[in-house]
Amino acid sequence: MSNTPTPPKKVLILGGGTAGWMSAVSLATAWQQFPVEITLMESATIGIIGVGEGSTPKMRRYFDALGISESEWMPRCNATYKCGIRFPNWATRKGYRTYYHPFFSLSDEQSVRAFFHNATLRNQNIKVHAHPDAFFISQFLAKSHRAPLADKASGYESDYAYHFDASLIGEFLKDKATALGVKHLVDTVTSVKQTEGGDIDYVETNEHGKVEADFFIDCTGFASVLVGKTLNVEFHSYSDVLFNDAAVAMPTPLPDDNSLPSETQSTALTNGWVWKIPLSNRFGNGYVYSSNHLDKDAAERELRAHLNLEDADVEARHLRMRVGRVATAWHKNVLAVGLSQGFIEPLEATALMIVQETVENFIRSFAEGGFSAKYQDEFNTKINAIFDGVKDYVYLHYKLNTRDDTDYWKENRENDNTSDSLREILAVWDKGGDLLTELKRQGGQLTYSPTSWFCILTGMGRLPRQPKKPRRNQEFNDPVQVSAYCKRMLRHFPDHREAINTLSAAEDS
Repeated sequence: MSNTPTPPKKVLILGGGTAGWMSAVSLATAWQQFPVEITLMESATIGIIGVGEGSTPKMRRYFDALGISESEWMPRCNATYKCGIRFPNWATRKGYRTYYHPFFSLSDEQSVRAFFHNATLRNQNIKVHAHPDAFFISQFLAKSHRAPLADKASGYESDYAYHFDASLIGEFLKDKATALGVKHLVDTVTSVKQTEGGDIDYVETNEHGKVEADFFIDCTGFASVLVGKTLNVEFHSYSDVLFNDAAVAMPTPLPDDNSLPSETQSTALTNGWVWKIPLSNRFGNGYVYSSNHLDKDAAERELRAHLNLEDADVEARHLRMRVGRVATAWHKNVLAVGLSQGFIEPLEATALMIVQETVENFIRSFAEGGFSAKYQDEFNTKINAIFDGVKDYVYLHYKLNTRDDTDYWKENRENDNTSDSLREILAVWDKGGDLLTELKRQGGQLTYSPTSWFCILTGMGRLPRQPKKPRRNQEFNDPVQVSAYCKRMLRHFPDHREAINTLSAAEDS
């Protein structure tokens, strides 16, 4: 006899999109040995938000766990490889006007240690090179438009993420989910009924009347129909630290030479920043900005000017964002996933990572404790920590900016609504202390790795202004030698466009 709690007999996922269908695939896979009926209901009149078209490396592990090959899903979703993110124009200090946030693996251990060592010395006012761009193969791959797929002769294991078309990946996951037995209903909810105890009992719909379930997944986007409007779960806004609440997006064609970048670019503008994401068939571009500092027409004009589309007949898509999270994603018999649960602007492409973390942690928590309040509380605490950890790291980009061209950038830099965790990190760093030890001490409450923290602090120039020459016997790492090693490794990686064409050929064969 198994002690594993039995899943609810009927699960209704309300809302489609990537969050809904990712949830459906994950649940159907995890509970396939149980007699669970999973239904996803989505409205034909509500489109996919799809603010971002990028991921973190965690998405790679999502597909690997499901046994879905890159040749199966990437061509269908116009997907490309993502080595990391470049951040031009966030800082004005010479030598630090752009930096690259790499994805890295155990194969980078030696260069990571070299970077940590130099960064620590530089922050202790010793004149050594500590800009992260010199230390990571990932940066050189992106700069030369290569795919992060090392050949076996290199002995190198790379980590990477993806760019993709958000609507197409939703369609791909829908096919996977329905093949696993998930029922698909197209309908609109007209009302939600609760039990006397406050749980969701059923939903009333236009076409299918009463639709009952034992457990509900709320993927209704910013509307948050179940968790927000029905269960009245409190929403914790992040607007005190993250000012951006709007975006305007439009596509542009790829270069005429058919080259294909393998990085996201997040370029700072006057009142926010612009993403540039390469898909196999186009660039996705969008200006994320604060509506308190810039109106939508001015934002569109600035984006068009940035893209050289002032007179082009290209439609702009305007979006509003609710930035923050619900107090408890799992409340009563409802789990909020995706935008109904919360959202942090797409600067680090974390939206689907949080969807994945939410669903996978829910499956693990339920397997251990079912509907136990203890496991439910532990789950909510963990997910909230992930949200708050991402918030801190995203906010740090704004806190570290050195621009003075608009009030927006000045107010971001002067904003002191800092969490205790981030305040302690900055205090240790600014005093030239042992940041690595502090990051390890905070451990569980940090979403990002020590390498990411060192990269952003040094990459944006949060360093003493007048460093001293190293002592005669001072040991430090020569960035020229590290960079030369990274460049030599490039021969082991294919051209990005060729790699994508190979995937498409494998799908067609």
